[in-house]
Amino acid sequence: MTLKLGDIAPDFTQDTTEGPIHFHDWADGKWVVLFSHPKDFTPVCTTELGTVARLKPEFDKRGVKVIGLSVDPVENHAKWAADIAETQGTAPNFPMIGDTDLKVSKLYGMLPADTAGGSDGRTAANNATVRNVFIIAPDKTIKLILVYPMTTGRNFDEILRVIDSMQLTAAHKVATPADWKQGQDVIIVPAVSDEDAKTLFPAGWTTHKPYLRTTKQPG
Repeated sequence: MTLKLGDIAPDFTQDTTEGPIHFHDWADGKWVVLFSHPKDFTPVCTTELGTVARLKPEFDKRGVKVIGLSVDPVENHAKWAADIAETQGTAPNFPMIGDTDLKVSKLYGMLPADTAGGSDGRTAANNATVRNVFIIAPDKTIKLILVYPMTTGRNFDEILRVIDSMQLTAAHKVATPADWKQGQDVIIVPAVSDEDAKTLFPAGWTTHKPYLRTTKQPG
């Protein structure tokens, strides 16, 4: 199954470190970040989980629920959490899915649908494609898909930046330019006429080209 932006995030019921969840019910109309790991006790993922735990207040502030996934059993996740706390200073403070039957990895296109068996005997190399980030909107549509190699740690400051952009552009008829950060100027989308822009952006705007108009960040 190949997922695309705009698709409904597949639903599932699976065990997690915080008990069984039915994913769509757990999401509960919130923004969600689902990020996956090919194996427990892997070095890069250890640093990533510690980073997300430290950033949890930033996700909370934005009303975003975070959930991790690794193909290993939940009991292993609990043991891994102790290592993460020891080496990174913070243990995961969000649920971690145990995907021992590879169901979620297959549903989300991270492993081929015909992959046989479960997590037993599989290595991080076998599961190298289970290194995704999905950002899911309150309407359960997928808004972002990123796939990282095992050797490159994910940049969660960038994930927060993207969420800021998505939440802003969902509320206003704007887009954000390259390298945009909170508080910087934004782009008025081409679908908004100059006449309508006078109402929507009373502070005015700068026309660089007919298709490129910038204005102060609304709100």
